[in-house]
Amino acid sequence: MNTANKQTNYPALYTLIGVFFFWGFIGASNGVFIPFCKAKFNLSQFQSQLIDSAFYFAYYIGAFLLFLFSVIGKKDFLNSWGLKNGIVYGLILSVIGAFVMFPALGSNDFAFILGALFIIALGFSLQQTAAQPFAISLGDESTGAHRLNLAGGINSFGTTIGPIVFALALLGTTKLDESLIPGLSLGIVQWLYVIIGVAFLIAALLFKLSKKLPDGKNDATIENESKATLLLSIITIVLVAVLSIIFIQYTKSEVDHNSNLSLYLIIIGILALVFGLTFAMQSSKSNPDGWGALKYPQLVLGMLGIFAYVGVEVAIQSNLGEYLKVLDSKSGNSDKYWENITPMLISLYWGSLMIGRWTGAISVFNLKSLKKQIAFIVVPYIAFLVILISNMIGNMGDEGMKFSTIIPILPYALVIIIQIFGFKLGQEKPAKTLQIFGLMGMIAMIFGVFSSGSIGVFALVSGGLFCSVMWPCIFSLATQGLGKYTSQGSAFLIMMILGGAFIPPLQGKLADMFSIEISYLVCVVCFAYLTLFAILVKGILKKQNIDVDSIEVEGSH
Repeated sequence: MNTANKQTNYPALYTLIGVFFFWGFIGASNGVFIPFCKAKFNLSQFQSQLIDSAFYFAYYIGAFLLFLFSVIGKKDFLNSWGLKNGIVYGLILSVIGAFVMFPALGSNDFAFILGALFIIALGFSLQQTAAQPFAISLGDESTGAHRLNLAGGINSFGTTIGPIVFALALLGTTKLDESLIPGLSLGIVQWLYVIIGVAFLIAALLFKLSKKLPDGKNDATIENESKATLLLSIITIVLVAVLSIIFIQYTKSEVDHNSNLSLYLIIIGILALVFGLTFAMQSSKSNPDGWGALKYPQLVLGMLGIFAYVGVEVAIQSNLGEYLKVLDSKSGNSDKYWENITPMLISLYWGSLMIGRWTGAISVFNLKSLKKQIAFIVVPYIAFLVILISNMIGNMGDEGMKFSTIIPILPYALVIIIQIFGFKLGQEKPAKTLQIFGLMGMIAMIFGVFSSGSIGVFALVSGGLFCSVMWPCIFSLATQGLGKYTSQGSAFLIMMILGGAFIPPLQGKLADMFSIEISYLVCVVCFAYLTLFAILVKGILKKQNIDVDSIEVEGSH
């Protein structure tokens, strides 16, 4: 596809951006759906995190099956179909999942609901694999990063308002009181998923029927990397076995919550991935034949980086509802102060990612030095203002919007200064930025574990600020120097969204065993690895004569 000097197809871009919006909307809504399901179905904290496991494991399975079928068929299926058709097929899968959610929610069967979420996310996996290169194909290649950053910004807006809209649909209010949940009907949420399904169907029809859209077909030849295929197949068999046992055992009506079987299974799954990828990295040193992209240490370590990043990003907010409830209990807040504003804090958490991504996108516009420095201060607070207004609208009552509803999160304006300082130290260099934000994330999580009140809450929520630009940093560093294996390496990195399936339930189980505060040490470990990756990858790329400081950050998540 030659996209040089090509006019941007704006109608197609706007439709694609709408799809990006719904990815964020649904993914972030799980943060409200998890405490709701916990109360509705009387679940343990570990069981409630299976919502994330079902959702994010679908991403891995979708990406792996696409890779496996391509190897077996000796052609890249996505490039053979064309990126446009890949998005259409993904949308249709998500339409099916959204419509299946209607009877699933009506049945009050937790396992059925998890199955429907899995189908929705399976469609998301295919959509995301195709959508980012497709966005680049919609205009001049030189402006592709602009379109991706715009799409990423809209995705983040979806994550910001998703928890608010979902709370209104579930509860009729943005206040979360778990004691009232068991008696609530899921009727409104059923229709919300129908509306989402219809929106995806319209988007699919617009893409399919448009004659002006590029097919996005590229070279479909694929090399059979036998060793990489065998290893990933073995890892996948272990992961499927582990999660299948967990889903079967922990979606039954009677569960032994004192059993540590789930913890052992999760650890087995994580170790299978870590040792498997480490084995590939070490074995390929002596004989790289058959390992494909896995022979590059920056990619292997980057895959574990994406695993840790997605895991911590999801785990922080998925366990936040329980953290707030326990905080009220320990503080003696009979009015359930923190629990009531859970949706607003989850919106603030995902909004924090929007703050960081909007700030990170400033460099795209080639502003002069003074204007850029001003933008680095002004843009984060414009994003924060969007969060405040969104929550004021969401909390609007008979008297209209009230400023008092957002007073609890106003002090967060001071926390944003820390991120601005982090961007300044990072100097727009991905390795340095990742290292600094990893350290800041570690410190924030430690404050969340050992502090209480608003300091602990805002410390955990600030994890969103430090996660915000990690995806493009890790992606850019991990794919450097891969040459003809860049596309394959990108697909392997997408598989590692798997972290969202394992880290949140691991944290949930530790919360059941010890305390919700102690469980956040899992997030400390994830940020620690991301910091270590940023340090190690510098040396790895230097040995390959790649200048780390010259790497540009592109892409969005």
